[in-house]
Amino acid sequence: MITPAPLRRTGRKAAALATSVLLATAAGLALAPAASAEDGSSTLRMPITGIGIDSLNPFLAYFAGSLDVFSGIYPALDRVEQDGTVKPYLADSWTTSSDKLTWTFKIHKGLKWSDGKPITAEDAAWTFNLIMTNSTAATANGSLVSNFASVTAPDATTLVVKTKKPQATMLSVSIPVSGIPIVPKHIWESHVKDLKNYKNDSFPIVGYGPWTLTDYKPEQYAKFDANKDFLLGAPKYDHMIEQSFKNTDAAVAALRSGQLDYVSGLNPTQYQALKGQSGIKAYEQVGNRWNGIEVNGGARTRDGKKIGTGHPALADSKVREALALAIDRATIVKKVRDGLAEVGGSYLPQSLPQYAWQPSASEKFDYDPTKANSVLDEAGYKKGKDGIRVDPKSGRKLEFRLGIHSDDDADAKVSTYLSGWFKEIGVKVDIQSMSSAKLNADLAKGDWDILMDSWSTGPDPTYLLGIQTCSALPDSKGEGGSTDSFFCDKDYDDLFLRQQSAFDDKERADLLRQMQAILYKANENIMIYNASGLAAYRTDKVSGIVSGKANSAGAYPAQDSFHQYLNAAPANASSSSSGGNSGTVIGASAAVVVVLAAGGVLIARRRSSSDDRE
Repeated sequence: MITPAPLRRTGRKAAALATSVLLATAAGLALAPAASAEDGSSTLRMPITGIGIDSLNPFLAYFAGSLDVFSGIYPALDRVEQDGTVKPYLADSWTTSSDKLTWTFKIHKGLKWSDGKPITAEDAAWTFNLIMTNSTAATANGSLVSNFASVTAPDATTLVVKTKKPQATMLSVSIPVSGIPIVPKHIWESHVKDLKNYKNDSFPIVGYGPWTLTDYKPEQYAKFDANKDFLLGAPKYDHMIEQSFKNTDAAVAALRSGQLDYVSGLNPTQYQALKGQSGIKAYEQVGNRWNGIEVNGGARTRDGKKIGTGHPALADSKVREALALAIDRATIVKKVRDGLAEVGGSYLPQSLPQYAWQPSASEKFDYDPTKANSVLDEAGYKKGKDGIRVDPKSGRKLEFRLGIHSDDDADAKVSTYLSGWFKEIGVKVDIQSMSSAKLNADLAKGDWDILMDSWSTGPDPTYLLGIQTCSALPDSKGEGGSTDSFFCDKDYDDLFLRQQSAFDDKERADLLRQMQAILYKANENIMIYNASGLAAYRTDKVSGIVSGKANSAGAYPAQDSFHQYLNAAPANASSSSSGGNSGTVIGASAAVVVVLAAGGVLIARRRSSSDDRE
């Protein structure tokens, strides 16, 4: 359920006057401890602007805030550049056997965890094996190792992964943000028995990456210190603070006042207001997420046991089809996103044009309330005196709960449109605004009918596609799993396995499009729009935070937190050292952006110790 990486539910709210927002936000709120300007240190500051950090346990978490934290404090085997090329990270090199069933990674020598213990191939083998054999450990990333047969570490610098079938996506399994983070075995092995409840909140957290997480206060802030010995180049900032805000209005006000250096997840009103403002650069990036609704077509466990309190009529594909036909996506793009989005259809967003799919004219569920009414009429859902249809099987009215995020203004706006459109076809919705924690707790239990949601993807879509597989359902006890809609389809699962083994790009693209066609027709994840990413930063505070060239429409490539902040640097010594304030205003919220600021000549330094691998 990010931020780039699987990024879920970024909060947005219309812009307001900076002064009034600051006054409202400051009342009764804490201050994040800031690095002293007197010691000459520099601190990079940004908000946690979406649904937050759900856990610091990398085996359980999947919110964008958590994934970005992990990318900063735990290593991955390799990394993917903005242009899609794969580069070394923990592994200096890798080879595959002639039958493509065995991958051998050579782990970099001499690296140490933040507590001084050596990093070895055994740490990676232990991490993968735990996910392969422990259902709780598989909660977040089980789908990424579903094709693994065995993982061993014959020596300290050699990792051997054997797969059941050839796996073309191997180099995306363990990458920053959207892949599996490698954890220190000597720290985690004592917590396996109680993994479901382990919070991983002893600071500083033992790890390895550009940063060390030194402190975290839920709904307040996360503090990081730079790792000056980081393999890919030491961060140019000494410290980093991510701050929680009640909404992006408050974060925008803090950006304007100089309390923050960078803000993402802007809504169109905020974006337009910041464009052209002195000292601030507002920019658009190609969208890497879908926004839509999830429909509970029948919550169940992997063994088929029904769970939850979903409305039984939603198990009928005709009801879901009618809902899809009742949505005027173009109006939402125009009215809610000010045109800064594309009408939804493809499950994979425009940041992955090589895989994006769109339905044909005959397949499209375009806005057509007349047809939606006909579909329901023919299926036997008759309208009562109040205009609300009745399920002929259960006798229940077509009254559905529509869960939205209380911290997301876009949810509120879109849900109002949906309520009106659904009423036109004899369907009533009860809009239930709730916290992200409550919404996600209900989702896991199946205690919902329709939810508004948003997911983003990294450079490879395997994880995003994996949450729709049957293996993502909870286990027989109703625990674990990363499903977002309880979707399960054998043909989809077969295609998922086949795309993992497709080494030919064209073959894989065709398989991914077939998978998206299945999802589209099922209408358990109804795409509404693919939003452009909107962000802004202070040009007098930070530089190098945006990479790549803008396209003809002025949109930059999608920015992932790991590489984006590896390029970030203070704009000048005086402004970066002062930090603007002795403390930073914090609110209570939900989250998305996490940062990795790093420096040095990244590629040149990395190539000096290993071959360049594409």
